[in-house]
Amino acid sequence: MTTPTPTGWNTWDVRYHTGWAHLPDGPRVRFGLRGPDGAVFDGFTWRHGLVRLGHHTVDGGYAAVDVSAHDTTLRLECAGGGELSVRADRDGPAALVVFVDGAEGWRVDCAPEPTTVEPGRLVFEGGGTVTVRVLPAAAVPDEPVTARIAAAGRAAARIRTGGWLGDSADAMTRALTWNTIYAPDLGRVLTPTSRDFVCREREGFYGSWALHTWDTFFTGLVAAWVDPSYARDIFGQILDHATPAGMLPNRVSDDRGRTDDRSQPPVGAYTVLKAYLGSGLSDRTRRTDLLRSTYPALAAWHAWWAPARTGAHGLLAWGSDPVDGDPESATLDRAKRESGLDDSPMYDDAVLDPATHTMNLADVGLNALHTVDAEALALIAERLGEPAAPHRAAARARGQAVDEVLWDHDAGLYRNRWAGGTHSDHTSPTLLYPLLAGIPDAARAAAVADLLLRPGTLGGDPPLPSTARDDPGFSSRYWRGRVWAPMAFLAVEGLRRNDLDAHSRPIVAGLLKLFLREWHEHSHVRENYPVNPGEDVRPLAARSDGLMGWGGLLAYLAIQELADARPDGWRFGHPGEDATVDGLALAEGRLSVHAGRRLVVALDAAPLLDVPRGVTVTGYARDDDSVRGVLHGVPDDAGEPLIAVPAAARGRRSVVVRAGDAVREMPVGPGGMVNLVMPGARPLPFEVRPHETGE
Repeated sequence: MTTPTPTGWNTWDVRYHTGWAHLPDGPRVRFGLRGPDGAVFDGFTWRHGLVRLGHHTVDGGYAAVDVSAHDTTLRLECAGGGELSVRADRDGPAALVVFVDGAEGWRVDCAPEPTTVEPGRLVFEGGGTVTVRVLPAAAVPDEPVTARIAAAGRAAARIRTGGWLGDSADAMTRALTWNTIYAPDLGRVLTPTSRDFVCREREGFYGSWALHTWDTFFTGLVAAWVDPSYARDIFGQILDHATPAGMLPNRVSDDRGRTDDRSQPPVGAYTVLKAYLGSGLSDRTRRTDLLRSTYPALAAWHAWWAPARTGAHGLLAWGSDPVDGDPESATLDRAKRESGLDDSPMYDDAVLDPATHTMNLADVGLNALHTVDAEALALIAERLGEPAAPHRAAARARGQAVDEVLWDHDAGLYRNRWAGGTHSDHTSPTLLYPLLAGIPDAARAAAVADLLLRPGTLGGDPPLPSTARDDPGFSSRYWRGRVWAPMAFLAVEGLRRNDLDAHSRPIVAGLLKLFLREWHEHSHVRENYPVNPGEDVRPLAARSDGLMGWGGLLAYLAIQELADARPDGWRFGHPGEDATVDGLALAEGRLSVHAGRRLVVALDAAPLLDVPRGVTVTGYARDDDSVRGVLHGVPDDAGEPLIAVPAAARGRRSVVVRAGDAVREMPVGPGGMVNLVMPGARPLPFEVRPHETGE
């Protein structure tokens, strides 16, 4: 596994998608196109000539990108590391311009030779392919440029998806790796949600870098299946900026500092726990370094909320504290920004209580997420040998308060509640968050889902608009109606926790369709997605960044239909359409799931499960000594379920299988698989172990 480090050649200069820099200091090379009038363009962004991103490794060892200017398309493919090798292919009349800065002690080899050499730039007229190699002056090339690039591309381990999932994994991955940048003032590599959003030179809002708290946690979660070490580094980059009180800030940046007046939604412990669970097939194999490195800061952040944000009805409310020298602190606008839902209609009529510095509105979403946070902290603490009971007690107390205070009996829903006692009539997916917190019982959870997911409310196509379609504040603007991946993720996770698959599956399918359409048409992984058919959200005024890491959550949700790591074990299932995912990065190796006539789960190409498509496996865990799980569904004519034996049973002729209440000895078949003939009872718990006393 690889954590990005500021060494060697890479694409981490935040200003350019067509530039390579040798870090921590050294030469810089970037590519542009010169038109007939002599104007050179190299400021490619999503609004200016950036066409499509190719694969990009975590460490910068390989990258490819297509751009366009002056009626010419330019494709760049490179291998980084100790030397830089670039292949540039043009289709059009513009000249290729290669800018070279600070190359003392380095040699620049080109083929063919440049048409002209100008101060700091090389110009190539005409079409065809140009190769550029930058290496230390005394170095001897070990292979041709094109061969080196091809080898770097082949060596790049990556997640791949197919079938129903399309190439969603490529999109999800590139929205992370292409947004990795270098922050010179910190001397470290960062992965903000978007390099365009954080860089003023790219029409962004900050100097050269910025981090936002819930953005970063969702980015880290998506990164966990790309590379667990990479994910750990992303989580850490925001945890390092906690205030002395333990608050994680809404934002920290190079030019505007830290927002000491406000935080963002408490999703840290849940995303870290999900990333940990997805890093291995059991707690014996998962790496606890992620939990150890994050738990103290996550626990401190959780503890900050109640003293700082207790408002109406003794529940949590969004707020902003007064900060000396910051005249905009302790204002309603800042409190809205703490919610992460900046212009949501839910807060149109709110006011800030000057005594508590919180809105006069007890918020369903915030209180439910704080409950989820406490539950996740308990599960993390358990695995670290830390006290878990206080976190569980806090989750119970907060969840009970939500159930008692925020349940609207007349509406049959959880609703935000004003300090005066009435419930707010605004509706958004945050009203589904109590399902993620496990607050309602099964019947109430189903009833809430039925009401909220009607086509004219939060259902329909596309599903889960950020404001309900029948809400008076609904529009196509920003958080007033657009589809946002983080909100959708939390809502779908709540449906799945309550086994409401009939509700969640069509939602996930609709979100995947939306995600893939933008990716295929524009190479975008969006900050937010259009809620109205045909709406163009690309212009700057539309406020939807073209490549934002958390947009990959929509692909992550779809992949979870095949493979989902949960606290009680993995769930493997067939999405109903043929689909494949290969290369999920686990501690044990690369996991793949192929859903066709049968559902086959494999680790480094060796099958672990091979079951009929109508069978779902939950609670799956595997270590050296045992394999266990629960089978659901009825085998069809595709045959019986096959389960791979644990490592300790390899080479044995038979194993002990517990299936339901029956314990028996069963033969081990080809490939170390046991044919688990299912009796009539469903669900069927199973466990496969080697013989306790030998054969």
